[in-house]
Amino acid sequence: MEDLKQLLLQIEQLRQQLNNLNTNNNLTDPEIVVASQMLDAVLNEYYGLMKKKSKDKSN
Repeated sequence: MEDLKQLLLQIEQLRQQLNNLNTNNNLTDPEIVVASQMLDAVLNEYYGLMKKKSKDKSN
């Protein structure tokens, strides 16, 4: 459960970072692309854990 909480905090931090970058830069700016990719990776990890947790509950 602690892993999920940490991931949610990280997701929120990365979203805020992406929002801040977006106000000052173009969406194709390399810094925004990297931040977006980082957020995608953490979201994928979160969804993977949620899927695993859901499977564990059904067994």
